[in-house]
Amino acid sequence: MKKIIKIWSVLLVVICASAFTMHTPITGDGYQIGDIADDFSLKNIDGKMVSLSDYNNAKGFIVTFTCNTCPYAVMYEDRIVDLDKKYAKLGYPVIAIMPNNTDVMPGDSFEAMKQRAAEKGFTFPYLLDKDQSIYPKFGATKTPHVFILEKTNKGNEVKYIGAIDDNYKDANAVKTKYVEDAIDALLSGKSVPETETRAIGCGIKS
Repeated sequence: MKKIIKIWSVLLVVICASAFTMHTPITGDGYQIGDIADDFSLKNIDGKMVSLSDYNNAKGFIVTFTCNTCPYAVMYEDRIVDLDKKYAKLGYPVIAIMPNNTDVMPGDSFEAMKQRAAEKGFTFPYLLDKDQSIYPKFGATKTPHVFILEKTNKGNEVKYIGAIDDNYKDANAVKTKYVEDAIDALLSGKSVPETETRAIGCGIKS
């Protein structure tokens, strides 16, 4: 009898663990689709402070939490550069934010950020969330993690949260470009086809 109870106890733990995994939220406890994102002021690699309100002519933003040290973020760097080149002129610039604790990840230091941006030819601001106050507001949990905002009468409304596309390993093997599909829809006055996907990347280091 004790054996049977033990087996059922183990099975119950497994079932509960599986249920938790299946229902783990896509984002943290931050913004959800339809929320209005607060503005922020963060230091760019050129030493200047950058806010969303600086972009008077923008229609919205591709806010991307990324870093130097995460292999997933590195694999997406060229695609992030391409997104800015394609959509900044259409009103949706990339705003990249480095959220990691640089004491824990010295490879993400401000100096390392400057160096990486120069090496990769970043065409967008690369901002340091020094006190780690911005990424929790957004609910970012990974690098990279993307939040598409659209300028509305209410403010910068969250329209998409998640991954850049469906294949982090190989840009040539991508089948669904989540960020591009979302922005193309917004530019056409249509609804975003897929508003949330699971971000694949390294956990943000606090």
